[in-house]
Amino acid sequence: MKKNRFLVYTALVIVLATITMFAYVVHKSKALSYLSSDPKACINCHVMNTQYATWQHSSHAQGASCVECHLPTNKGLVEKYLAKAKDGWNHSVAFTLNTYDNAIKISEDGARRVQENCVSCHASLVSTLVTNSDKYHQYDDPSVATGRKCWDCHKGVPHGKIRGLSTTPNALGVKEVK
Repeated sequence: MKKNRFLVYTALVIVLATITMFAYVVHKSKALSYLSSDPKACINCHVMNTQYATWQHSSHAQGASCVECHLPTNKGLVEKYLAKAKDGWNHSVAFTLNTYDNAIKISEDGARRVQENCVSCHASLVSTLVTNSDKYHQYDDPSVATGRKCWDCHKGVPHGKIRGLSTTPNALGVKEVK
């Protein structure tokens, strides 16, 4: 009988220790902030400070958050949180194992999402460009049909032209938005 009680107490201590450690990791990593749409969640990892600071100095800072550009916006919550989970996993692995370049580049999947969001957000402009395609944006150029992205021409939107940690214009640090 005493052996069973010892096992029960030991199991209880292990479960409580596991829950405590899990809660500590969630708190220290600010994990719950990733469920929000707050752009500050993107700078929980210091390596994203440059992207955040350059976004703050861009025209998009007033009208589009990180989530509105980088996650699916027209496909529902399930698709949005699946993309968030996938990106979060990839980011945590890269940042933990230090396997990222100083000039952080967007993934193919992320680039596809951003392109879809650019076209969706700027639909009236895109419609005008398509209507006038014989006059603008060189739609006869074969690279357009093979996947030219909006930022191939609009390089400074919204993160500046250079993506290095120490060379990005307007990476003047994170400012508090009130």
